[in-house]
Amino acid sequence: MDKAGSVVGLVHKHLKEIIKPGISTLQIDRICEEIIRENGCTPSFKNLYGFPGAVCTSVNEVLVHGIPDHTILKDGDIISVDVGACYKGYHGDSGWTYAVGNVKPEVLKLLEVTEQSLYEGLKYAKPGNRIGDIANAIQTYVESFGYSLPIEYTGHGIGKKVHEDPNVPNVGKPHTLELLKPGMCIAVEPMVFMGKPHCITLADGWAVVNRERSLSAHYEHTIVITKDAYKILTKED
Repeated sequence: MDKAGSVVGLVHKHLKEIIKPGISTLQIDRICEEIIRENGCTPSFKNLYGFPGAVCTSVNEVLVHGIPDHTILKDGDIISVDVGACYKGYHGDSGWTYAVGNVKPEVLKLLEVTEQSLYEGLKYAKPGNRIGDIANAIQTYVESFGYSLPIEYTGHGIGKKVHEDPNVPNVGKPHTLELLKPGMCIAVEPMVFMGKPHCITLADGWAVVNRERSLSAHYEHTIVITKDAYKILTKED
């Protein structure tokens, strides 16, 4: 999982360089798949539950599960790219939201708050705490800025499968849900709307938006609980 995670981190390092106005989400998908395979891994999401892409490319109001296509990114867009890599049967998973060109300050604020909420949650990722402690920290931080979090979509356990127990919600109460123990691997992934959190799935059966089509952001790391805290497996080198 350390190897799988490092390859995911490598992909995101490249994404910072290539995401610019004029690139298509399909080009992004192909570049990501090439990097994953060149580094001895396979794309975790390709054909997972029937998903057609190697990565998820979710633009602007799309929260998660955007299908790569011929959509061209424009100046001022934002895009979440969710990347998974599998090495010898074990997975790493990390989503990140990127600003495309010149993005409005209020949109950059959404990205900043969502990214920081991930680390607010990770402050509670240590043995003896519970999943609910992570969830509550994320919720408290995000809602203090007036944003909302969908309850239908959560983080998750990860290992030999991309999605394993336990669920890792972004909304919850402290001292609830599963106890964190050394060796547990989870993907923590706050997903945040500017508007209200009521989710719908678009006609393609994959892309998720809220009813008012407000902008959304998504940040995720795969971590392992250690004897006294946690280690990020999907961090860029």
